[in-house]
Amino acid sequence: MKKIAFVLAIAMISATAAFAGGGGERGFRADAFWYSFADTFLASVRADMTAEFARANLALQHHDANNSQTVLVDQIRTAITRGTSVLIVNIVTTGSEDAAMTIVNMARDANVPLLWFNREVSNAVVNSYPNSVFVGTDADEAGVMQGQAIADFLLRADNWTGARSNFDLNGDGVINYIMLRGEHGNAEAFGRTLHSVTTANRLLAARGLRLAPSPANVNHSPMYADDGISNFFLYANWSAAIANDLMNTALAAHSLTSGAIELIVANNDDAALGAISALNGHGFNTGAAGAGYIPVFGVDATAAAQEAIRAGRMTGTILQDGTEMARTVLFLARNIAEGRPMNDGIAARFNVDSGVAKIRVPHAIFN
Repeated sequence: MKKIAFVLAIAMISATAAFAGGGGERGFRADAFWYSFADTFLASVRADMTAEFARANLALQHHDANNSQTVLVDQIRTAITRGTSVLIVNIVTTGSEDAAMTIVNMARDANVPLLWFNREVSNAVVNSYPNSVFVGTDADEAGVMQGQAIADFLLRADNWTGARSNFDLNGDGVINYIMLRGEHGNAEAFGRTLHSVTTANRLLAARGLRLAPSPANVNHSPMYADDGISNFFLYANWSAAIANDLMNTALAAHSLTSGAIELIVANNDDAALGAISALNGHGFNTGAAGAGYIPVFGVDATAAAQEAIRAGRMTGTILQDGTEMARTVLFLARNIAEGRPMNDGIAARFNVDSGVAKIRVPHAIFN
């Protein structure tokens, strides 16, 4: 029994990374709960948040839920018992009102401010507790910008030979794409999947070109609307490794020169880079002069994605501004530390939704 208890204690320590940025004189302590430390984009946000809180001399501790909602709730309960000034929550189970309301009820009962970030909860959840704010992005905006980046690339004059797009490999006026989708139930995954394609098609229509699901999009899922876009994808779940496996399977069945796969759209950069790794195995997207090339688009503008774009291996991505997200979280935390309501001054400083305390950090195209 002692050995089991010791192992469990070590596991709990490994799931938590602490940074004490001072703040003792104010009695302030923030606790940030992450759905997973393994997420590449969120790792950069976590580093930015640590740096921002350190500069402000405010104490902050990070907790890794390791993709378990149960672990997340237990960590929140422990932080409340220990005495936290604010709960900064990156929820594991997105799309679940019950999961979110469990956390709301814990925060309300303890009278602790609740700051949701990145992984969105519903308006009803935020509005259910006056001392609650969400900090994130507009899920649809990322998809719209990705679609614009796709259209801008395909419509470039140097990507056409006469009246034919160089990426319409079989000359049928259709660009067959693979969609590497993120997590089920996640608002960002849904918005990016739908709006990337609808926006690109709206902009491409004048040149007689459109995107359509590749025959390699084998997951024709009944989970989503039968609109010809939302229900066609390969389920990469934000993962480079899963995306790589999915692409290798697709490439075993479809030639890269036949027109079956002419474009890859990924909900995040990790999935895009996983797909590129599979393409590299077939001599495509290596960055070498004369190598074959399939356009690949992601979202997040991670350091690895930016480097892949500069190296000519990836086409474009959408900047999800993690630094600004961290600074926004700090602004709210500083309000609490200095004795003001958490949401004091947010309307004058940030893009805030009408009727709900949701702060939207803008995206930008990176290519």
